[in-house]
Parts: sequence; C-alpha cells; structure tokens
Amino acid sequence: MSLVGAGFIILGATSIQWSAALVQPAFADLGPVATSGWRFLLGAAILMAITRPRLRQWRRDQWRAAIVLGVTVAFMNVCFYQSIARIPLGSAVTIEFLGPLSVAVFGRRSWRHVSFAFLAAAGVVLLSHPGGGVTLVGAMFGLLSGLGWGGYVFAAARVGGATSGFGGLAVSMSVSALVTLPWALSKVVLVVHHPSLGGRLLLVGLMSIVLGFAAELQALRRLSPAVAGVLMSLDPALAFVIGALILHQRATSWVLMGLVCVVVAGAGVTMDRTAPEEVVPQ
Repeated sequence: MSLVGAGFIILGATSIQWSAALVQPAFADLGPVATSGWRFLLGAAILMAITRPRLRQWRRDQWRAAIVLGVTVAFMNVCFYQSIARIPLGSAVTIEFLGPLSVAVFGRRSWRHVSFAFLAAAGVVLLSHPGGGVTLVGAMFGLLSGLGWGGYVFAAARVGGATSGFGGLAVSMSVSALVTLPWALSKVVLVVHHPSLGGRLLLVGLMSIVLGFAAELQALRRLSPAVAGVLMSLDPALAFVIGALILHQRATSWVLMGLVCVVVAGAGVTMDRTAPEEVVPQ
C-alpha cells in the first residue's frame, strides 16, 4: 500500500467533510440540490481555468471515463446533501460509507470480509436507534449516496488511469455541473444578490472539488479501488469530529457504538493482507 496514496485519501476526506459542514447553512436559502449545483459549477470553473485540458486531443475512452465519473459524482453528492440536510453529518457519512466498504468486500471476495460487512451493517442499525437523530428519508439518501460512492471509487480510478494531471477531473466536474445546472440556475438571482452566500459556495467548491477530489484522484492513481475503499473508513470518524466542532452535533453512546462497528469493519478489511493488491496504472 502506498503511504503517499493513504495521505492523499486522508487529506481529501478531511477537506470534503469540512466543506460539508460549512455548506449546511446554505441549505436554508438554496436547498440541497441547488447548493450541490453551485458547488460543482464554481469548482469546475476553477479547475478548468487552472488545467485548461486539450480536449481536441482526447480519445473516446477518456471522454467515456470522464462522463461516467461526472454523472456518478453528481448523483452521489446530491444524495449526500439531501441526507445531511435531514440527519447529523457523522451519521450520514457512516451510512454512506457502506458503499466503499462493499467495494472492498467484493474486491477481496472472502467470508472473512463478508463478516466485516455484517459488522458494518450492525453499526448502521445502532445509528438508527430511536433518538439518534436518523430519519428514514435521511438514511435512504445516505444509502443512495453510498451506492454512488462505491461507483465513484472505480470511476475515479479509471479517470486517473486514462488521463494525466487534473484535466480529467476538470472535465468530470464540468459534467457534474451540467447535470445539476438547472437547479443552480434557478437560484442565480439569490446568489448574485447575497455575496456572503456566494463566497461560502466558492469556498466549499475550492475545498471539496479542487482540493478534496484532486487529492482523492491522486490517491486512486496509487491504490487499488479495494484498498482505497477501506482506507476511507476514517471518513465517518472525521465527519463526527467535524460535526461536533463546527455544527455542535452531539452523538449518543449508541451512535458512537455504531461508528466503532463501521470503522472496525473498514480497518479489519484494510489490515487483512491475505490477497495481493493490484495498483491502478498511471
């Protein structure tokens, strides 16, 4: 396993979860979907300005990989914002983490890893206990976001292997921006007339799209999707810490037990080195 790749995973996770905490006040004015659209629009504009990819030289497989990643990320983020609009950040990320954990389990294909998957599922049950702040709709959006996250691990690895630098990421995020553009445009007057709101969205775009996804793309160039998926087991813990520090969201003992179950499941799969890993080619 590449230590540099692991470092990029942690950097990306911290930046993305922090931005998720910062963006929540915008939901009251824009709603989760339009907020997601502005995040992609501003982040993609910055990436395109920085990278200026030579699109005329792109091959068909590069376009296909970028489009798949863009659509996948748009689906994942819209569902995630719908989830954190309804349930605490840490709980939403823990439920969402079932996606990359499933990638890791199926990537290893052993009964040992299936048992870790059941442990993670038990953790989600603990999160969903009465009084834990988890609603059915919020949990369902979290699961859908996890489905998108699982696909993102593979799609981002494919873009990382098919393109060089960050041009592929810039195109992918532009696709995400196009997918969510109608909702973003529906709130353009509000954003233009409230500079503080626009500034918050710009900061979120920088933290999540430019820094967060760029760091994860670099990680996925160095790690297999299975290893990258389970290294993301730190995401729920980071989300709980950030949620407590920024949003003042408190966790009950049952919620913390659920978090431990999910993180232990992810760490267990990570530490089990019974199968050799294949690094994604650059």
